[in-house]
Amino acid sequence: MDYITVSAKTLDDAITEALIQLGVTSDRLDYVVIEKGSAGFLGIGMKQAVIKARIKEEEKAEPVEQKEEAVIKEVPKKEIKKEIKKEIKKEIKKETRKEIKIEKIEEETIKACEKFIVDVLKAMHMENVKVTSEVDEEGALSINMEGDNMGILIGKRGQTLDSLQYLTNRVANKMQEGYVRIKLDTEDYRRRRKETLENLAKNIASKVKRTRRTVSLEPMNPYERRIIHSALQSDPAVSTHSEGEEPYRRVVVTLVRNR
Repeated sequence: MDYITVSAKTLDDAITEALIQLGVTSDRLDYVVIEKGSAGFLGIGMKQAVIKARIKEEEKAEPVEQKEEAVIKEVPKKEIKKEIKKEIKKEIKKETRKEIKIEKIEEETIKACEKFIVDVLKAMHMENVKVTSEVDEEGALSINMEGDNMGILIGKRGQTLDSLQYLTNRVANKMQEGYVRIKLDTEDYRRRRKETLENLAKNIASKVKRTRRTVSLEPMNPYERRIIHSALQSDPAVSTHSEGEEPYRRVVVTLVRNR
């Protein structure tokens, strides 16, 4: 993709404008600073910040696709992706209901989940991965994986990690009665992605307030949309809602008028 040229008062504003124009989050933005910009003296000699930006080129899909086949080889990928979307919707509804009760995770369930992940990693020829787990403060089983080349397990925008988490959840919920929740992570991806989205949300909100124009973000999964909604729910100047159908559903940020 060719670079676009973006200018603004500050470098941060230029980067935010590029994110909006290209419709991506900051982790997918490739940019070069042409001019950092300067405020000048009393506004005299002020220079705008200028950058050239484009969407980062996607990694070659073939190796990742082959690794994904090891995870979901028993089910056609189109079918499993549909099932994942349905399951995510169910989990979102469960988590937003006050009456939902997350059951205590039994030791046998923990062992079964860890064994399942180890077996999947072996099938992917990733034997030297350390798998650790603990029950977190929310009562969910938090499983972390450490090793080399873990980017393969994350995949494009976390899709491979989400698929493996979904399958592990299925294993856990077949092991015992009631609803149990599994969280899967590697290289602190979940926290880093959350911070990226929260920063994007604040930048977009500032842009909406400054330009007084509605902004529609890139399509995101339900978990990531919830992060955007949550990050802006305390800002009285803007409101958020989701539009579109999965997997192209996206968050729209709108200025609250007549405040």
